[in-house]
Amino acid sequence: MATEHSRRGFLMASASAAVAGLTMARDVSAGAQDSAPPAAPAFNVPTPVLERWRGDRFGMFIHWGLYSLLGRGEWVIFSEQIDYREYKRLMDRFTAAQFDPDAWAATAKAAGMKYMVLTSRHHDGFCLWDSKVSDFKCTRSAARRDLVAEYTRACRKAGLLVGLYYSPLDWRFPGFFFPGMYRENAEALKQQTYDQVRELLTNYGKIDILWFDGGGDDWLGLGGLEFGEGGWHTRDRAKHYEGRPLWEAEKLYAMIRELQPDVIMNDRAASHGDWQGDFSTPEQRIGAFETQRPWESCMTLCTSWGYRTNDTMKSLGTVLQLLVRAAVGDGNLLLNVGPTAAGSIEPRQVQRLKEVGEWLGQYGESIYGTRGGPFPSAAWGGCTWRGNQVYMHVLDWPEDYVQLPPTPHRIVSSRSLTGSQVKVDQTAEGVRIAVPAPERQAIDTVIALELDGPASG
Repeated sequence: MATEHSRRGFLMASASAAVAGLTMARDVSAGAQDSAPPAAPAFNVPTPVLERWRGDRFGMFIHWGLYSLLGRGEWVIFSEQIDYREYKRLMDRFTAAQFDPDAWAATAKAAGMKYMVLTSRHHDGFCLWDSKVSDFKCTRSAARRDLVAEYTRACRKAGLLVGLYYSPLDWRFPGFFFPGMYRENAEALKQQTYDQVRELLTNYGKIDILWFDGGGDDWLGLGGLEFGEGGWHTRDRAKHYEGRPLWEAEKLYAMIRELQPDVIMNDRAASHGDWQGDFSTPEQRIGAFETQRPWESCMTLCTSWGYRTNDTMKSLGTVLQLLVRAAVGDGNLLLNVGPTAAGSIEPRQVQRLKEVGEWLGQYGESIYGTRGGPFPSAAWGGCTWRGNQVYMHVLDWPEDYVQLPPTPHRIVSSRSLTGSQVKVDQTAEGVRIAVPAPERQAIDTVIALELDGPASG
C-alpha cells in the first residue's frame, strides 16, 4: 500500500521509475469499488457471517515486512528501484525482536476494534509465514519464526476476528509487468497465488477475513502498459485489460470457498466481469452512503501504510470523525498502523488508539451493531440506527439546528449521549434538532431519538 496515495494510484504515479519514458495516469480502482458487482450467489459468504462483520464496524490493518527496516514506506523497493539482491539482504536484519502479537491484539481491543488484518505478503513478495513454495520468507530470515502462526493465535486468544491480507501481485515476476511476453512466468505467478492462498487457509485454522490487493487482470502490466502509435502509453481509464486472461479469479474463489466457506473476501482479486467479493474497499477516503453493498474504507493512522520514520499522525478528532462518517454511511473502517522494523507499534500510536477506545467506551452504542441511515449522510454528519433508535452524529453544525427529512414514525423521546440539552421539533415537513452552542461537542454531538416504530421502515 502506498503513502498518501491509493495503492493503485501510487502505482500509476511511480511507473516512470520502472519503465523509462512511461507516464502512468490510470487508476484502475477509480469508480469501481463503490459500484454494485455482478451477482454470484455461489461465492457469497453466508449472510449472518457478513452481517456480524458489518456490525463490528472497526478493525486494525497492519502493514509490516522487510520494508519496515528502511523506514520509507512499503513501496520503497519499487519507488526507489532498489536492486532485489540488495533488498533480500535485509532478511539478515529482520529479527522481529519486539514482535509481540498479544500486544498488538491488546492495542486493537483497547481501541475498540473487533478484527485485525495483517499483511501476510505484500507486493515485494516477502512472506510472513513458512511458505513451502518460496524461500523469500520470515523463517529464512533472522527471525526464524512463523509470524502468521503467532499472529493468528493471538487474535483468537483476544476474541478478535482473524484477517489476512495477501497480494497476488509480486514485483519479482517479469510476467506481472509483461504478461504477454513472459507468459510462462505470469503463469508461475498465478500458481504461486493459488498455492500460497491454499497454505494460508489450510495451515492456520479458521480465517475470518481474506483481504486481497493487486489481483485481477486489470492490474497486469502496471495497470495498463501498451505500445502503439506514439510509443509507450497507458490504457484509457474506461478500457479493461484485453490480453489473454490470467488469474481466473472464480477458480480461486471456488477453492477458497471449499477450504473456508465462511471467510469474508474483498473485491481486489477480481477481473472485469468476475464476482466482486463480499465487500468494496474505498481507500484513503470514506465511501459514499450505501446500504445495499457492504463496504469498508481502509485508511492510515499516519500518512504511510508501512513504517515511515517520524511520520505525521492523525489527530484524535480526525480519527473519530472518519470512524463516524464510515458508520453513518453504513460502512466499516479499517485503520492501519505500520509497526517498526523490530515489530512494535509506536507508543504514540498506541496512545492515540487508546483514546479512540475511550470514546467508543462512552458512545459505542451508537456505532456497534448499527446500520447507516435511515437518512442519507450530509455535510453536518449523519445517522445510525438499531431497532427503534436513531443516533444522530453532528460533526459540524451548519446553523443553530439540524434539519432531518420527514419520518413516518413519531419521535417519543430524545436524549444526548454527550450530555447536552436537546430540543426536537417534529412536523410534516421534517424534524428539527437543536442543541445550545455551549453544549455541543467539538468532535461529535451524539443524540439518540426513540421512534414509535422501526427506524428502517
